[in-house]
Amino acid sequence: MTDTAKLDQRFMRHALSLAGRGLGRTAPNPAVGCVIVKNGVIIARGHTMPGGRPHAERVALDQAGEAARGATAYVSLEPCSHTGKTGPCADALIDAGIARVVVAVGDPDPRVSGDGIAKLKAAGIDVTEGVEEAAADALNAGFFLKVTEGRPLFTLKMATSADGRIALASGESKWITGAEARQAGHMLRATHDAILIGAGTVLADNPALDCRIAGLEDRSPVRVILDGRLRTPVHSKLVATAGDIPTWIVTDKAHADRFDQYEDWGVDVIALDDPHDIQAVAQALGDRGLTRVLIEGGGQVHASFLKAGLVDRVAHFIAPKLIGGDGVAAIASLDLASLGAAPHLKLKHIRRLGPDILASYEKAE
Repeated sequence: MTDTAKLDQRFMRHALSLAGRGLGRTAPNPAVGCVIVKNGVIIARGHTMPGGRPHAERVALDQAGEAARGATAYVSLEPCSHTGKTGPCADALIDAGIARVVVAVGDPDPRVSGDGIAKLKAAGIDVTEGVEEAAADALNAGFFLKVTEGRPLFTLKMATSADGRIALASGESKWITGAEARQAGHMLRATHDAILIGAGTVLADNPALDCRIAGLEDRSPVRVILDGRLRTPVHSKLVATAGDIPTWIVTDKAHADRFDQYEDWGVDVIALDDPHDIQAVAQALGDRGLTRVLIEGGGQVHASFLKAGLVDRVAHFIAPKLIGGDGVAAIASLDLASLGAAPHLKLKHIRRLGPDILASYEKAE
């Protein structure tokens, strides 16, 4: 690897680190990082701000000012070339006098899709592509899925005993995992656009589904309840706090006469012909701009998404406890006819969290 390639890799990794700060806050836009370098020194940095604007490039260019002329910009995603609520970032880089742009990965959005890079090259800017591409792909996998398939990325989060149980037969589940694992679980919430559960979890646990990390309370994502029979109590914590944290209920159109009792509390009701059609649920969430959804439901919700082939990642927190066969399983029946039909995962990494373990997986291709 040449010295230039090593520097490109180093500065792009920094841009990707900045991009990661926006995960869970930039939807429907991607989370992007930008680093501007001149004479081997970082002179400005930026990442996409909450709500998706301003874009990372504009944040960094505003910091750099006139010093941007002749500098190199490292951008974790192809600069946009279309005019939305802000002007094209490709134009901003050109107007600022940037001499070279290093891009991690192209943007599949048909409004961009190569046009941003083409515009930079046409302006005489030296463009290098594909630096840390795999890492950039992984970081914005949710945005890419929304563009290409119309749905968000789904991460299945489970906190279980070593034998895969999420509760005793009595329903007792607090706490299977320890404090460090629970803290990591809240960090997952902070990096997703939404948390999804079923009505059964609302009835059993009356959860708040907020982010309880000091300093990150404002990172609590949208709460989504799958409730085909509209069983969610109006006095539940989720409904009562819908004015503070966005809360959506996905239910059947047949219950339209009862929607106002939830909407009066600020709940957004998403009415579907068949709320049990998980593909339709995924499309509805994508239509509303979600790019990353954390599934924290019970075994039936977990099984529904697995059977639909919509679990892209799994975050499995495992406690060194054994509950036994009478405990509540983390995943309900998948109705498998053979082992070959089982959902296959690829282990990405294992992390120790106090007495517990976090095993992270991706769907095997």
